[in-house]
Amino acid sequence: MASVTLEGVRKTFQHDGREQVAVHDVDLHVADGELVVLVGPSGCGKSTTLRMIAGLEPISRGSLKIGDRLVTDVPPKDRDVAMVFQSYALYPHMTAYDNMAFALTLRNVPKREIDARVREAAAILGIEALLPRKPRQMSGGQRQRVAVGRAIVRKPQVFLFDEPLSNLDAQLRVAMRRELSRIHQQLGATMIYVTHDQVEAMTLGDRIVVMNEGRVQQIDPPLALYERPRNTFVATFIGSPPMDLLRGEIDASEGAMCYRSTDGAITLTLPRQWAERVAAWGGREVLLGVRPEDVRVSVLGGATDAPAAGRARVELIEPLGDETLLTMRAGNQELTARVPPHVSAGVGSEVAIGFDPDRIHLFDPATEQRLSEA
Repeated sequence: MASVTLEGVRKTFQHDGREQVAVHDVDLHVADGELVVLVGPSGCGKSTTLRMIAGLEPISRGSLKIGDRLVTDVPPKDRDVAMVFQSYALYPHMTAYDNMAFALTLRNVPKREIDARVREAAAILGIEALLPRKPRQMSGGQRQRVAVGRAIVRKPQVFLFDEPLSNLDAQLRVAMRRELSRIHQQLGATMIYVTHDQVEAMTLGDRIVVMNEGRVQQIDPPLALYERPRNTFVATFIGSPPMDLLRGEIDASEGAMCYRSTDGAITLTLPRQWAERVAAWGGREVLLGVRPEDVRVSVLGGATDAPAAGRARVELIEPLGDETLLTMRAGNQELTARVPPHVSAGVGSEVAIGFDPDRIHLFDPATEQRLSEA
C-alpha cells in the first residue's frame, strides 16, 4: 500500500469560452493504510477530485503523488489504483469469477495465481457461492461485492470508491458499510471513498474531507468535525438533524457576557471560555450554534421546569421510536430539539428551552467562520 498526496490540485473546464474552476487548489495527504472520505453535496467537486487521483480526469494545476512517485501525468493503468464505481460495471456475459479475474488475465498473470487471488478475495467478501453466477443472477448487494472483489484481486496500492452504495436500499447500505469497514481493517489498505451521505462518511472514515463548491471546508476525524465545525457549512452539513443556528448579538450591558437573540426571545449567559473570547464583541452580531441533542425542553408549569434561556412554541413533533424531534419557534427563529420519546408537549404548546452552555458554538455571521474559544 502507499500514501496519496495532493498539492495545490486544481481542475478547470472551459464553458462558453470561459474558464470555470471545478476544484480549487486541494491540499491533502492520505497516510498509508488510512481510509479518507470525501463528502459534500452534489457538484461540490468530490468525484472530480477522485477521478483526478485515478487519472480519469487530467489535473489542470498542482501535483499528485502515490507513495514517493509523482503520477500527475501518468496514465491510469500505470498508477496502480483500483476504482469501484456506483454502477457496478460488471460484464453481463461473464461469471463473477471471470469478472474478478479479467484484469489479471489481461496482465498475463499465471492462471494458478489468478485462481488463488480470486478465491482469496471471494473468501474475504463471503461470496464463494456466487463465483459461477452471472450478474443477472445476483442482487444489487451481491453485484457490489463482486465489484469490490474485482478491485481486491488486483492488490493495488490505493482503492478508490465513487459512491459505491448509492444504488442499494437502506438496509443493504448499512450491511455494506460494515463490510467495507471490515475489509479495510483486514487488508490495512489505503482507501479514498466518495459519498454525499454524511452518515456513511462519519461511520467509515478515519478522517473526513468536507467539500463545498469545489473547495475543502475542513479535514478532520469524524468526532472533531461534529464537535468543532470550522464554519456554518460544516456545522449544518454534518449531523442529522443539522445544527440550529440562531442569529443574535453579544450583550455585556448587565455585567455578564450574554448572547441575546435578535428579537430578544432567547438570552444565554456565556460560559467563561466563550465570554473571554468574545469580550471585544459587545454589541456585535453572532450566530449561536447548538446541536438538537443539546437543546433542553421542559413543559411550562410542570415538575421538570428548569432554568431556561427562553420560550418556544412547538410546531411539529416527529416520533422516531427511541427519540422524538421537536421543531419549535422561539420569537421569529426556528430550532429543532432531540428529546426522549415520550414527550408531554403537544403541537401549539409553549415550552421552556435551554442550552447546554458547554456545548454551544459561536460563528461570525459575516465570514461564517467559527469563533475559537479562549
